[in-house]
Amino acid sequence: MALPPLVAPADRLPAGERERAARQLRLPELGEPGQRRLFAARVGVLGAGGLGSPVLLYLASAGVGTIGIVDDDVVDASNLQRQVIFSSADVGKPKSGVAADRVRSLSPHTRVIEHREHLTADNAASIFADYDLIIDGSDTFDTRYAVADACAALGIPLVWGSVLRFDAQATVFWSRPPTGPAVTLRDVFPVAPAPGEVPSCAEAGVLGALCGQLGGILVTEAVKLICGIGDALLGRMLVLDALGQRQREVPVVPDASGQSAAPALPSPATPRRPPHVALDDLNDVADATLLDVREPYEFARGSIPGAISVPLSQVLGDAASVEIHDTVVVFCEVGPRARSAARALAAAYPDADIRLLDGGYAAWSERAERSERSHA
Repeated sequence: MALPPLVAPADRLPAGERERAARQLRLPELGEPGQRRLFAARVGVLGAGGLGSPVLLYLASAGVGTIGIVDDDVVDASNLQRQVIFSSADVGKPKSGVAADRVRSLSPHTRVIEHREHLTADNAASIFADYDLIIDGSDTFDTRYAVADACAALGIPLVWGSVLRFDAQATVFWSRPPTGPAVTLRDVFPVAPAPGEVPSCAEAGVLGALCGQLGGILVTEAVKLICGIGDALLGRMLVLDALGQRQREVPVVPDASGQSAAPALPSPATPRRPPHVALDDLNDVADATLLDVREPYEFARGSIPGAISVPLSQVLGDAASVEIHDTVVVFCEVGPRARSAARALAAAYPDADIRLLDGGYAAWSERAERSERSHA
């Protein structure tokens, strides 16, 4: 979706900036007006971690004029596998300070603002108030919802990304866009998952290179919004699968009911919100059909015993063609795809008992692995 430029251009570029940004200035979609918009832009970045590291590097390289870094952590040796803004010599140092120095070394004219504090629902709005756009690279649900709620209240765009294991997602949330759908995090994910429902990167792992890939996508979205070029990811969620090296899109829409708005459904009816099934209770759901909505190659690598493979694209394309009986428990790798599929099925089969498996296959697989280790 094409949107008007978010930022008015600066009067001029500082001395030496044209030479530094020469390859970017040659892009007709950007040119000097776009470069001056970037120099005038104020972008806040949540976290200098796996996503924040490449985001900060590419924002600086792009010539963004003001970059805010919100991070109160210190560099740990385990960060170096994916947090490419740091080196071994930085272990033990404050992340925001090291990242700020690196940004300045890449873009001497960029003003860097360090917010060396823990972001919460109480301070998020005051931290974000002076920024044009926020990029969320945080890794906890409390922080993500605090970020999203503050951006929604302020009416500023939130470029959002999430990565776990070999899977990633990216989209743009904006409560008051100049045109197009107003979609927020709570439209797509109304409430945060319960503690332990979704494993963290520390628990489940993450591919470092995928953090870099997703970080580049997030900066590209920020540049497009600032300069008013291309089609923004507003109203669309990009889903990346690194193992299969596939990308696909899932449409997202605002929720008229105020409860949730999952990806757009084939039926005009408003579906009910499917109930959840905890992993501990899965065996107690009598005669349930297990529906795995991941891609066929994911299913082939492993699934919950007895599950049936029906990819999300098939469900969203024609939910009524999916043959279901009585109770159905839907799952994907972690949750977003299953949520979309469950709503589509609930709309197509209003009398059926459609449920979601908390944590998806990732949670089930992790439990199975723990069980194997304990019996080894």
